[in-house]
Amino acid sequence: MAELSVELRELRDQLYDGGGSKRIERQHAQGKLTARERVDLLLDDGAAWVEIGLLVAYDLYEGQAPSAGVVTGVGRVSGREVVVVANDATVKAGSWWPETIKKILRAQEVAMRCRIPIVYLVDSAGVNLPYQGGVFPGQYGAARIFYYNSVMRRYLNVPQLAAVMGPCIAGGAYLPALSDVILMVEGTSFMGLGGPNLVKGATGQSVGSEELGGARMHTEVSAVAHYMVENDQACIARLRRLVEELPRGEAPEARTATPPRRLAYELYDLMPDDHRQPYDTRAVLECILDGEQLDEFQPGHAQEMICGTGFLDGHLLGVIANARGMFKKPGGGAARLGGIVYTESARKVAYFIETMNRHETPILFIQDVSGFMVGTEAEHSGIIRAGAEFVEAMATATVPKLVLTLNHASGAGYY
Repeated sequence: MAELSVELRELRDQLYDGGGSKRIERQHAQGKLTARERVDLLLDDGAAWVEIGLLVAYDLYEGQAPSAGVVTGVGRVSGREVVVVANDATVKAGSWWPETIKKILRAQEVAMRCRIPIVYLVDSAGVNLPYQGGVFPGQYGAARIFYYNSVMRRYLNVPQLAAVMGPCIAGGAYLPALSDVILMVEGTSFMGLGGPNLVKGATGQSVGSEELGGARMHTEVSAVAHYMVENDQACIARLRRLVEELPRGEAPEARTATPPRRLAYELYDLMPDDHRQPYDTRAVLECILDGEQLDEFQPGHAQEMICGTGFLDGHLLGVIANARGMFKKPGGGAARLGGIVYTESARKVAYFIETMNRHETPILFIQDVSGFMVGTEAEHSGIIRAGAEFVEAMATATVPKLVLTLNHASGAGYY
């Protein structure tokens, strides 16, 4: 028995190395942490980690798929139990084997049964094509992952946080896209249904990875992702903060309130006498919210609408505020006037409201809005549908809503 225990520990240590030292060095050379380093950084110091499926596939595929290329388990993050799924990019670039699917599904089932959040650390080249016959078929193939994503999102209200920390290719992109919140690491992450080579072959278009599916593009132009972070360490720190803000099943306790960054009487100087003149909405928020910085949601996208989480008298809340002034549209196009709801800003706010509602976070609206944009460009962009999404999100949100009108709120802009 003692010999078997020694043998098991040696095998465990071997599997912990994933694809081996050379591939670990390559991962580090790319400015990325390994899957296990990411998990260690995510978990609370000294917290227990119950790994699921360490030995899966270790003796298959001539030993080329240790742990099926994915680390799964349950640990404690910011004081609460969380399921973690982390692609191991040192194993065949984190590609999906048939056994990878089984491990991800098992992790999702644990999250659903226990009603605890699940965090995806994505760094995967997609399906391992020579073995795709075992990945897709049947109701328990890869598509089941997206089914579970949808069930957790629409019916169970199980929080799902996804961090794209490397490639996220083809159908695998739907896993983060079906999560509540998506983070992307600047410079090292890519998310797209096809990479540059596939795009070149299919359409003849030559395009770089960053322009096609990089972090800045997805947070500012496509709005598929919600937060851009500078490196893996910053990404994990943001994830820990987001987990800390998730509901815990009981009435949240207020933290100790910190004084606002600005004094209340500064509002007299910040607000112009002429309501048509622009002003700094973020400075106004600093007179109202606790001293912690507003954690902005998609700050580079639809900049005429500010969304984020902050604290008011120690209580966490979502903030939705109209920004005033002129704003350039990422990716080109005419400048936009603040205090107006455009198609993109309506969709941004609708998604943010839905997220706050799922996370049981009250919402504070800071309104100074003339209404929804009109004209051919607005109609061609589908502003009616976007406005309907906004209305539906407001109508179905059950969390407390507070409204502060600074100057005016006109027409459908009075939400």
